Amino acid sequence: MRSYPTRQPRLCALLPAALLFGCVQLPSIPEPLTPDAAGQVDVNGARGALSQRAADAVLKRLAAQSPDASALERHIAVEQVVAGAPLYTGNRVTILRDGADSFSAIFAAIHAARRYLYLEYYTLEEIQNGNERLSELLIARHQAGVRITVMYDSVGSISTPREYFDRLAAAGIRVQAFNPLNPLTRHFAINDRDHRKLLLADGQVAIIGGVNLSADYESAPFSSSSDSRAKQSHEPWHDTDLKLEGPAVGELKQLFDEHWRQQGGAGEALANDSEQPGAQGDQVVRIIGSEAGGRLSPRYYATLLSSIRSAEASIDVTAAYFAPTRQESQALLRAARRGVHVRLLLPSHSDSFPVLAVQRSHYHSMLRAGVQIYERQDGILHSKIVVTDGVWSIVGSSNFDHRSVLFNDEIDAVVIGSQTGSSLEQFFQQDLAHAQRIDAQSWNQRPFRERVRERFWRLWEALL
Repeated sequence: MRSYPTRQPRLCALLPAALLFGCVQLPSIPEPLTPDAAGQVDVNGARGALSQRAADAVLKRLAAQSPDASALERHIAVEQVVAGAPLYTGNRVTILRDGADSFSAIFAAIHAARRYLYLEYYTLEEIQNGNERLSELLIARHQAGVRITVMYDSVGSISTPREYFDRLAAAGIRVQAFNPLNPLTRHFAINDRDHRKLLLADGQVAIIGGVNLSADYESAPFSSSSDSRAKQSHEPWHDTDLKLEGPAVGELKQLFDEHWRQQGGAGEALANDSEQPGAQGDQVVRIIGSEAGGRLSPRYYATLLSSIRSAEASIDVTAAYFAPTRQESQALLRAARRGVHVRLLLPSHSDSFPVLAVQRSHYHSMLRAGVQIYERQDGILHSKIVVTDGVWSIVGSSNFDHRSVLFNDEIDAVVIGSQTGSSLEQFFQQDLAHAQRIDAQSWNQRPFRERVRERFWRLWEALL
């Protein structure tokens, strides 16, 4: 099996992180929430905040389209209490599955850009789509007059040769490393990482999710040689992105601009948009930006927990790295015990064997509570998706783990309504055809050495 640089830095940082971990605590999200279902819900459109009458009309339309209107109203009410960000109506949402869909959409957006491009990725390296290489396309678009601004994480992209970024910068592209691995720099923080995955074109189109700009997602890894054995050994990575068009894109631009300035990036590298993106569809989206220890820190965590706690029918979780916090674990267990149909789709093998051990250390309690657990067998599962009651969905860069709450800067999109929810549920069901269900009786008979391994890595789960 090949090595995977996107997760290796976590093990390298484990010891210094452990020395500092005593100063870091998970936020405690109170329960139960008591949202006011009749309260005002903030909804923005292409021209800014909607009147209460217009907002009510949007929510009424959503309820009419949903099989369970009360579930939709409940999730919107909960969202309003915890999210701290407005809902945006008028969006088009396209689900992109795996590298083929995402890379095609990313390269198409780069081609279509006329004014500016933002790229912000945990892992950014040379990739190709068809016969095109990313670096060559970016340089060509810059030469055609498109302003291009790039931010990458210095740990997530540690395997990318420095010459790659130097080449982009030499061509005139603005490039910024997030929290460089240099203790003499102002932003040195080995454990605080930019885990976001974002491409934004002209303030009109954005692509976010779990897909890195990494050769792992190519149908076969790029190589100057014709070594067929290398191609045969390449395992497919399964992941999910969302392509967003509409007013919600403006929120993503604000998050990028803020991140860029925080890292000391030059202000002239940022684009000035005088108008908000116009309406492109009818879907309602909330953008959740989170920062390690910053003012945005608890938003994703509070939003996710509140949705699970308020679920009444179903919860489908697709998680690349399942190392839940105590509150996340309790929320899932309590949901299953009160009769909610809870299903977990998790990897059977991973680029991080410690996280896989931690994941399996939670199986016993989950199975006892009635949670259904499936392990996908065909490749590396890297998606981060939760769908609740078929009407609340979240897709983004945040994993179901401590690190996404404590240390990472993330971007996620909540989509309210049954249109996206039902599509993601259908994809979840299709993915189960490639998964094996974990049987409680067989699981309890696994070898003793596996139990020891799970218990050891469970001690470190907050850092993985």
